[in-house]
Amino acid sequence: MAKIIDKIAFWRSLGQLPGIGKWVAVGIALLAILLGGLGMYWSGEPDQFDVVAVAKERAEERGYLNNSKKLVTGYTTTNTLYTLVDTLLEKPGGFITNDILPPGVLMDNMPSWEFGVLVQSRDLARALRKEFSRSQSQSTEDVNLKVAEPQYNFDNHSWALPSSESEYRRGNKELLGYLDRLANKSENAQFYSRADNLADYLSDVSTRLGSLSQRLSASVAKVRENTDLAGDANARQSTDAGQFQYVKTSWTQIDNVFYEARGASWALIHILKAIEIDFVFTLQDKNALVSLRQIIRELEATQETVWSPIILNGSGFGLLANHSLVMASYISRANAALIDLRRLLEQG
Repeated sequence: MAKIIDKIAFWRSLGQLPGIGKWVAVGIALLAILLGGLGMYWSGEPDQFDVVAVAKERAEERGYLNNSKKLVTGYTTTNTLYTLVDTLLEKPGGFITNDILPPGVLMDNMPSWEFGVLVQSRDLARALRKEFSRSQSQSTEDVNLKVAEPQYNFDNHSWALPSSESEYRRGNKELLGYLDRLANKSENAQFYSRADNLADYLSDVSTRLGSLSQRLSASVAKVRENTDLAGDANARQSTDAGQFQYVKTSWTQIDNVFYEARGASWALIHILKAIEIDFVFTLQDKNALVSLRQIIRELEATQETVWSPIILNGSGFGLLANHSLVMASYISRANAALIDLRRLLEQG
């Protein structure tokens, strides 16, 4: 008890020292300003990059670019995946989603952006392993890609033992192994530029865009018809969901959905530009190049500067803007064009 009394007396004496309270307040204020400034710097979204120039730079560094300066089929798309993941890890602040200290732990917009990029990277890694690197259903999986793809699906909130960053770097290391074998034109490393496997991948992309569009549009509460079983008279579902559905994205989550969509669109712009290079003959044969370029154009509109300091969530025709509905309109248009592109690839 005496020790406790002595400690109380000690801290009281400190409080009586002239100016100590002022210096503590100044220190706290400076720390808050420092963390706030660092958080703003870390919140800056990375610039877009030239997928062809970055691919050629890597090929030249590793000695794979021949005198014709022509990249092997699949190199640009694979290198784009590598660069997307590398950007997540090496941008200012690094990978922030799994931070446990400020300012990272206090941020939510950049982690949402990172998740959007990560989901698109995971989808492309799965397509590489399942579709692009295999000729038929009976072909074997690529030795590097079957290791890389699960690494990208590691928990993005793990900060230690192991950390998300270490697992994603391992995935990139395996992807680089596939990239090297591809550039060496090894017989057991292939990338097949075909209409059917591209259509399968774009089907996954369309599903992602459709989900984002619905969640963004649900910033304005609405009742919608339940269309889950539409188009099939014999369709059944495990649990009856009723004739109508009430759809609403919470106002506390709408900015997160907005930045997730922005990150996903940023990643897709690069992926589709790489696909334009590696699937150019397939797209030309289907007269679908212009369709792909229109999708890219719609997605590029999602990357315009957000001038408002916060993501506004006004009603559809209210006085305040609704940034989510604007983002949803661009993504919906891109998805509609994507559906048309898939139809071209499947039917010609």
